[in-house]
Amino acid sequence: MTTYAIGMRTRFRKITERHGMIWRGPAGWAEWSPFEDYYGPEIVPWLRAAIEQATQPWPAPRRDEIPVNVTIPVVAPEMAHRLAIESGCRTAKIKVAEPGQSPADDLARVAAVRDALGPDGRIRVDANGGWGVDEAFAALRELSPFGLEYAEQPCPRVEDLAALRSRLRAADIAVPIAADESIRRAEDPYRVAELEAADIAILKVQPLGGVRACLEIADKIGLPVVVSSAVETSVGIRAGIALAAALPELPYACGLNTIRLLTDDLGRPPLIADAGVLPVDDLDLDPAAIERCVAPDDLDQAWQLRLADTLGLAGLELDDLGVQSSEGYGPSTGSEPSGEGVR
Repeated sequence: MTTYAIGMRTRFRKITERHGMIWRGPAGWAEWSPFEDYYGPEIVPWLRAAIEQATQPWPAPRRDEIPVNVTIPVVAPEMAHRLAIESGCRTAKIKVAEPGQSPADDLARVAAVRDALGPDGRIRVDANGGWGVDEAFAALRELSPFGLEYAEQPCPRVEDLAALRSRLRAADIAVPIAADESIRRAEDPYRVAELEAADIAILKVQPLGGVRACLEIADKIGLPVVVSSAVETSVGIRAGIALAAALPELPYACGLNTIRLLTDDLGRPPLIADAGVLPVDDLDLDPAAIERCVAPDDLDQAWQLRLADTLGLAGLELDDLGVQSSEGYGPSTGSEPSGEGVR
């Protein structure tokens, strides 16, 4: 097992470095990388997702490529414009509601991306629950002329999302609401549908317990689904691709093109979109990259302790992780394991 530490190109989710663990199991490589502000029982699903990735083949894919968006972090408008163009994507997700930023800053960033993508490009904003209902209503009223595909988690609470969605509809402001944290950090992921709080469900493999758990949610929640990453390395992104490939319908570009947010990656090549799509294909790991990204001893020890605690909370043993020798960084095939073949 290896603990990694990879820098962020821009401060993202209040972090400047991404940490996690990878290991190889009988079915392929697995990643366990819950954010440090997750703790206790809420990181057990992240571990179950990693165990699934290490020990079970992917569900049968229904498509061989996944359309994706470019994620625009909280940067100056000129940088946002450049990132949108250089990505090759026709859909952009723009981070907004960052502490210390003003509504005018968000407006300028969205305007720059709209200019970069032109009238036919699709843009969506992600507030990560950073607004209250009144703030969100005012912000989305100002941003709606840019033709938002949706606003992701504008408010933190499900009840607030429901209230905001109702106000937007009453005011004839056509901005759909997508729920992210209200699904992945909720005891009941279906409550957003019951309260009519969202138009779209954002599903992330690790926080929700694995590809199969996400497929079950997608089947039952009754909302169109967007698959997104938790800012993982290519190992974790490959699980998101497996989910997106297996869904019966995929009406929106997915938020899986986040490797460019990192200063390094473990994939060979990294899973970075070409012309706005990611392939549903084998994954190789780069031994040199793994060596470059190995975490310092103190961070590794902290993650080993975190793993032991989480195994205890889950009622699991170390053997349940399916860890095999990490010698040979072969491809992830996505098929049933056989001998040395891995996903």
